[in-house]
Amino acid sequence: MPAPKVLFLLPYPLHRAPSQRFRVENLLYLLDEAGIRYELAPFMTEKVWNILYKQGSLLRKAVGISSSYLKRIGTVLFRAHRYDLIFIHREAAPLGPPLIEWYLKKVLGKRFIYDFDDAIWIPNTSAQNKIAGMVKAFWKVAYICKWSYKIAAGNDYLAAYARNSGATSVSRIPTVVNTDTKYNRIRQHTPASRVIGWTGSHSTLKYLDGIMPVLQQLQEHLDFRFLVIADKKPELPLKNWEFIPWNPDTEIEDLLRIDIGIMPLTPDAWSEGKCGFKLIQYMALGIPAVASPVGVNTQIIDESVNGFIAADAGSWSTALQQLLGDCDLRSRMGKAGREKIVNEYSTAALRQPFTALFQQAIVEL
Repeated sequence: MPAPKVLFLLPYPLHRAPSQRFRVENLLYLLDEAGIRYELAPFMTEKVWNILYKQGSLLRKAVGISSSYLKRIGTVLFRAHRYDLIFIHREAAPLGPPLIEWYLKKVLGKRFIYDFDDAIWIPNTSAQNKIAGMVKAFWKVAYICKWSYKIAAGNDYLAAYARNSGATSVSRIPTVVNTDTKYNRIRQHTPASRVIGWTGSHSTLKYLDGIMPVLQQLQEHLDFRFLVIADKKPELPLKNWEFIPWNPDTEIEDLLRIDIGIMPLTPDAWSEGKCGFKLIQYMALGIPAVASPVGVNTQIIDESVNGFIAADAGSWSTALQQLLGDCDLRSRMGKAGREKIVNEYSTAALRQPFTALFQQAIVEL
């Protein structure tokens, strides 16, 4: 009997988008080990990705998205029938109604696993893509959940939404890192180094606004540098700060320059859907973290063990001052955080629940 085969319908080019890299690409070796064959079908090319979030270029964006749609339609019409199972990360196509998912379910009768790690049913488009936001069809997420054979939700909040939408088989699959081959180093804390850091995409830079008054006040009487690792340079009202463009080749080395990682969020429905990935990155590398008490942040951070939960400006200030002033505390919390990530948020820890999604489906074919 030939090995089962899975078609992955992915929204982004390979090795670019964090959600796809860590929720799909970094887990594929688990399928290799389980003897499950697969093929990856990204929606857009690297060329389209590079212009998508730039100001202007409306015609080039339209042409790029249109050509991507034609390619996706061709994949579904002429190749999807060859596969035993379909895996859809976030959505089969970025704009418009869920026609591709409908076709897979209602016409081809295909079972598909639907994976998402954000509250993507809530409108949250960038200023550069307001027009795209008008035709995004956020409502389609509920229908895709209902039609899915299985759901892989990044946290309990997302899992609850899937169940409320009619999904019958929902698994909580957190976003994880490979602590054996990539996130396998630990920050060596020293009294001489005091760097507070944040990493993320351009769409999440807005969360830094709420923490700026605290950082400004701390820099009035404490010596530390603030480090931002992102795909876009922000403008920050700080005395001593540095920007590093995100680079997949130097990602670990750049993160290891941080002594204290932060993850501020606003208490809203969109933030509730976040999977705490910044915290997972920091803690995997032995970096203690401070975060807002929103969503899974309170599940990942064990208060005063591997970091601090900060609900207001006062608690943010207290937590950061405590960590800035105590190198031994940073080391102890960093080691505790590393241990938690290895045990609960690593690819090794996810081996059984991730492969079970596919194995059970294939047995039931």
